[in-house]
Amino acid sequence: MMQIVLTIVSPVVGAVIGVALAPVAQSFFEDELNAVETAIDRLAPAELAGGAVGLIVGLIVAFLIKNILFEFITVAGRAGSYIAILLYIIISVFTAYLGARVGAKQRIVPLPENSTLSSVGSNPKIVDTSVIVDGRITEIVESGFLEGPLILPRFVLRELQLIADSLDSIKRVRGRRGLEVLSRLQEFTAVQISERDYPDVVGAAVDAKLVRLAQELNAKLLTNDYNLNKVAQVEGVAVLNINELANAVKPVVLPGEELHVQVIREGKEPHQGVGYLDDGTMIVVENGRRLLGEATDVIVTSVLQTVAGRMIFARVK
Repeated sequence: MMQIVLTIVSPVVGAVIGVALAPVAQSFFEDELNAVETAIDRLAPAELAGGAVGLIVGLIVAFLIKNILFEFITVAGRAGSYIAILLYIIISVFTAYLGARVGAKQRIVPLPENSTLSSVGSNPKIVDTSVIVDGRITEIVESGFLEGPLILPRFVLRELQLIADSLDSIKRVRGRRGLEVLSRLQEFTAVQISERDYPDVVGAAVDAKLVRLAQELNAKLLTNDYNLNKVAQVEGVAVLNINELANAVKPVVLPGEELHVQVIREGKEPHQGVGYLDDGTMIVVENGRRLLGEATDVIVTSVLQTVAGRMIFARVK
């Protein structure tokens, strides 16, 4: 009778004690639990599934090893049984951890990254922060020259939010403009958010993560960042650069053509004046300083293509 009572009462008492001590234990491990939750949130579904499978495989391996440990018990007696149990616990923890790590890294379960990325199509494009802040992407998408799907990584969105919350007023304006551009983009095309992240990437984190994500999704990278453009090309990632597109669609101007331009400021040389075409192309007018603030007809003498864009040199007609 006493054994039955103990069998029933003991679990109840243990449960009550556990409930009472849980808040205390949680307060001791609050930071560790938050760190674990953050790490789990960063994992992709394929990594979680792979880690779970690896964990199970590791426990199975430990269970198989247990048979050898039981043989050790029969040989070593009662003292050996305690050692065998301790070894079994250590081996179980080690194999489970190792299996989870290997399974998560190798993504042994081929799941899509998330539901939004399961239908990215055959030609996805990953959007960089520089393109969002620039803003011209909305007009390009609206005109139909750039079709989706557009993929916005979560780490790019976080970077944009940090810029919008910056203490620097100029950065803050750029960040808020970028958030407005995102809202406009969603009116014209599907913007899919990728939760995939790479905690192991250090240094120039966002750029490196963008290149790796583009490689894994076989996607093109949409950016205005010159350095990222070059790194991506070295890594074999196709790049769509809006600045290069803007230069490509500018009207062709040949030496000898006549243009009507307003001289708005002085040039680098004492006699030069500078004006701009409607598309933003800079025109350096020889002997144009005396015409500052006036509109005049000029004749193109040469055209220079630079990394920053195109420059036109002209003389007063």
